[in-house]
Order: sequence, then C-alpha cells, then structure tokens
Amino acid sequence: MDTLYAAKKWSNLRFVEILLYISAVWALLMSQSFLFNTPLFADDLRFATATLAPVGLSIEQIKYEMETQYSTEAQEQKFNENIRKKYPNSLIKTVDKGIKHIKLTRYYDGRPVRINVVEINTKLASDFEIRPALSSNGNTIKSKRTITTIAKNSNSVAAINGTFFKPQNGIPLGTLMINGKIYTGPVYDRVAMGIFDDGFDMARVQFNSTIKAGNTAVKIDNINQPRMLSSYVLAYTQDWGTIAPASPKYGYQIAIQGNKITASSYSSLEIPENGYVIVGPEKLLKPLTSEKRVNVELGTTPEWSGVKHIISGGPYLVKNSEVFVDMTAQRLGAIGGKNPRTAIGYTKDNNLIMVTVDGREGSSVGMTLKQLAYFMKSIGCTNAMNLDGGGSTVMYVDGTVVNKPQVKGGINISNALVVARKG
Repeated sequence: MDTLYAAKKWSNLRFVEILLYISAVWALLMSQSFLFNTPLFADDLRFATATLAPVGLSIEQIKYEMETQYSTEAQEQKFNENIRKKYPNSLIKTVDKGIKHIKLTRYYDGRPVRINVVEINTKLASDFEIRPALSSNGNTIKSKRTITTIAKNSNSVAAINGTFFKPQNGIPLGTLMINGKIYTGPVYDRVAMGIFDDGFDMARVQFNSTIKAGNTAVKIDNINQPRMLSSYVLAYTQDWGTIAPASPKYGYQIAIQGNKITASSYSSLEIPENGYVIVGPEKLLKPLTSEKRVNVELGTTPEWSGVKHIISGGPYLVKNSEVFVDMTAQRLGAIGGKNPRTAIGYTKDNNLIMVTVDGREGSSVGMTLKQLAYFMKSIGCTNAMNLDGGGSTVMYVDGTVVNKPQVKGGINISNALVVARKG
C-alpha cells in the first residue's frame, strides 16, 4: 500500500527519472540485474514495455522485477548493507526489523572514545513508535526513575536519556510534548526535535501562547516551568502538581476551568482538573476576572502543524547537513570540554539516530561538542542536536543498559526518548 501511494505521489515529478531507469534496465539486462529506487505506475510500465520491446520484456515481467526488488526484504537488505558500510569495524546487532545497535570505538588525539549508536529505519520499523516518555509514565513531570524502568513501562526496545531536567525534582527544562500534549515549555528558545507521522524536523522553539478574554489578550511566557523573571506570566497544570507555586512580588493568580475563571488570589491556588492556574503580574491578570469567558491558547513557534511529539535539548550539532554548534546562543557555555554525551539526529531518508558517548575514564575520555557534531555528520545526520549528558548519559537496548554510565545502570532521570512497540 505504501509503495503504490509513493508511486502515485511522485509519478509526475519523477517522469524524467523514470526515463533514466528504463535506459538503465536495457543496459543491466546483460547481467540480469535490476536496481530500481522507486516503483512505477501502470502507465509508466507500459511506456517501459514499449521501450524494451526488442528484448521481449512484458509489462508483467517488468512489474514482477520491480515489486521483487522493492519488497520489504530488499529494503531490509539494503538497510543492512548501508549499516555495514557506514560503521566499519563495529559490533552490529539487529534489535528488531529496521532497528540496529552499533558499538564502536573511535580515537581522538590518540585517546579512545567508546560510542553506542541505535539507528532506526522508520519505514521498516513500522511496528514501533519513536517518542519521549516521562519517568512517571505521564502522571506528573516531577519524577525520576532509571532508564530501564522508563523503557519497560513504555514497552520499548531502545531508549536514551532525554532533555535537561531539574535535579531536585525531575522537572524537564525545555519543551516536551507527548501525543500532542505540551507538558513543559522551552528554556532560552533552545533547539528541539519535532516528531511527525512521516518524519522529523529540528528548530529553535519559542512558546507562543495567550489568554484571551473579551478584547484583551495576555501573553503566556511558559508552561510548567520554574519562574525566571517576576514579570513572566506562567501557566500550570496538574502535571506540575495540585498547587501552583507562590506568586511573585506584585503577583496574582487565576484558576481557569472550562473557559471560566473559577478562583483568583494573591496566594497559591489549587490547580483544577483539566484546567490551569495562571500566575503573573497583578496588573495583567486581575482585569481578566471581570470577563465571563476566557480562552487559553497554547502553541509554539514554529507552529509545526501535525507534530505529535517534541523533545528539546541543545545546542545544535548539525544544521542543514553542516556542523553548527551554537553553545553561546543557547546559553550552554557550561557544558564544554570532553564529557559523556547523548545526541539525536536524523538522515535525509528519515532514519533516526540515537548516540551515547562514554567519558571521564581512561578507556573512554568523552567528546567535545564539536567532536560530537562532526561524528553525527559523518554518520549521515542532516540535522542533529545534543541532549542532556554527563552523568545522565545512558542507553538502553533490548533489556539492558549497553553503555557504561558513571553510576551502574544510570542515574534516575526525568525523561527519555524511546523506541516503543505500538499497541
């Protein structure tokens, strides 16, 4: 079904390419080898039959050869071959269809660096979903557990640690969306990866949200994040907890449920079920209490229409196929030097790549962000970004932790990026 859909979608755009394929078939007949990158539509097949009439190929024979070459088995064989070529002198394990775990060692300035990679062909691994997972299994953002617990709770065959988090309570520090629900907003507009049904995107994300009441619109600066400035207007849901944090100086709070303000106070309010407590300057929020109806609109810039999941990190490592490390712009100057690292990226073919780098030991000294960026580019990432690293760096594959974190099994973490079995 996917093959036929792809053929219909690209038939017109690839007409010239089809002509080249037909010419190639003529030449390749001498060696009985047929290599087609895209299946053809019926009209294209008839055209090819006419072109190849001198050698006696029928439309049925052409169709059979194309379908055979472009079968799932052929795609899987091609994926396997590409992995072997991309990661020479490595230990490669098949985790499941379209999912490979690669262990390798690279040397930088004569010092060893131990690297674990999981690469996922998203077309072949159609029984799996790539998404963030909270340690609490979605019940609260204030939670920390081991990656093994997170992976098992989400029925995952692979996982890496996710975005930065507040060590004291596990609150993710950055944009986190799971199944269309925004749990936390961005910090310093750092880079994030959007996960869609048909691929990925990467950009620096800003929070774009408002409370609208009558002719008044108040900008919401963030959701479920610790306060950074007294002037900010912050939204809190029950993912944060049952009670909103204290108001800032000259601050005020309003509780919203079902498009109505149900309570207001200078003190902390109880967060209503399926609602919000908005905390910010009194001069902005108190005038809203006179309105009968209010509306909270949450969103991000870029809008990313159709995005299912978002996970943030920083800094960029690869942007539009070029090394791009914007530590200063993303206020991440404190994470330089050689350290354990975690990164994610994706290729032009929408393969997802998850990487961990062990460090701070003689047998693996870690990487700088620049070294990590060049490594991500070398394995085909068109876009890539750094995730939380250091003591948080951990990778889980097929039931076990496969890297060597500083704490055996990995420290308790807030969230992870998982490869979860559907259903």
